[in-house]
Amino acid sequence: MSGGSYSTEKKGFDETLNLKAIKPYGDAMNDGKMQLSFTLPVPDGEEAIESAKQLLMKMGLEEPMVVYHKELTKGFTFFICYGSCTHTLDYTAIQVPHIKTKTMSMEEIDEYIRKYIGRKIKVIGASTGTDAHTVGIDAIMNRKGYAGHYGLERYEMFETLNMGSQVLNEVFVAKALEFEADALLVSQTVTQKNIHVKNLTELVELLEAEGIRHKVILIVGGPRITHQLAKEIGFDAGFGPNTYPEDVASYIAQELFQRLQENKQ
Repeated sequence: MSGGSYSTEKKGFDETLNLKAIKPYGDAMNDGKMQLSFTLPVPDGEEAIESAKQLLMKMGLEEPMVVYHKELTKGFTFFICYGSCTHTLDYTAIQVPHIKTKTMSMEEIDEYIRKYIGRKIKVIGASTGTDAHTVGIDAIMNRKGYAGHYGLERYEMFETLNMGSQVLNEVFVAKALEFEADALLVSQTVTQKNIHVKNLTELVELLEAEGIRHKVILIVGGPRITHQLAKEIGFDAGFGPNTYPEDVASYIAQELFQRLQENKQ
């Protein structure tokens, strides 16, 4: 695709759209309109409004407007603002790593494992570190799943162990060795001050110290997790919001088969 005007015949967009210099879209192409909300630690009033406007201008927004402001508590004001972004970016230069496996249904995954792997896949999961939230790991592993998507415990060709929350990395690794797990699932909901990055990095280091990092499929999921972040930390895959059990199960099955094929060569 060239960097010229975008085809209006196929896409129906304004012919002035240039993917090499895109701006936010509000009412018209290239108007750069953006809506922002934030809180400033100042009392509500004219000075607060002007402070918000000047902040928007420092961010590169023209024609800043404060359309709503309200005191949250004494000395703190919440704002909803609009402005026109002056910056552009080259969309054609954006490269983001993606998980490339095909998502299958539960029945298809079980059949795939029977045909290509020939045994149950052993999966262990937990919310590790100080993270006390189990909603993520339960949604993927529990038999009932969520939103009509059954968890891995319901699959015929998975043998699973859900360790729950606040599992120390050392305990998790020890149990993975005992369980002889093929795949390790980690859920991270608490992310303040990037504590999840520290915890996940520590887990990778422990697996490497035990000499089993290359022997397991290491997966992390959570509201602030991306596949790119997971790869940077040393995981095999990362799943963010709107992930269902079959997404994770499909990846595990296909990734394990690929590794088994590579080991035969």
